[in-house]
Amino acid sequence: MTTTTPSQAELAVLKHLWTAGPQSAREVQSRIEAATGWSYSTTRTLLARMTEKGLVARRDVHGLSVFEARVEKVTLMGRLIREFAANVLDMDGPLPATTFANSRLFSDAEAEALTRLLETEGETDGEGR
Repeated sequence: MTTTTPSQAELAVLKHLWTAGPQSAREVQSRIEAATGWSYSTTRTLLARMTEKGLVARRDVHGLSVFEARVEKVTLMGRLIREFAANVLDMDGPLPATTFANSRLFSDAEAEALTRLLETEGETDGEGR
């Protein structure tokens, strides 16, 4: 379990991996290059750092390194939203999640899970996809 808060660059990679599933550094770079402008070496370095932080897992498949998100999307987003609400908006307690219902980042089931997570006061951290 990691409580590391991802940078904006790391979050871009995580969003891609949550959508696409496990991929090589080359595949990640080719898919996010237009939006980020990163070179392959930048993407590879970022993935290595994310592996060290526990944000992604690396495994070798037929001699090729494949990366997969280790942090669960809804759990991480719930934590980031709670931190933003507490640190920026000075809000404590349950949060209304209806604002996020139309997010393209979440499926209907994930939006419902996020709503349940934000409407409860306790925080839950988790791993996996």
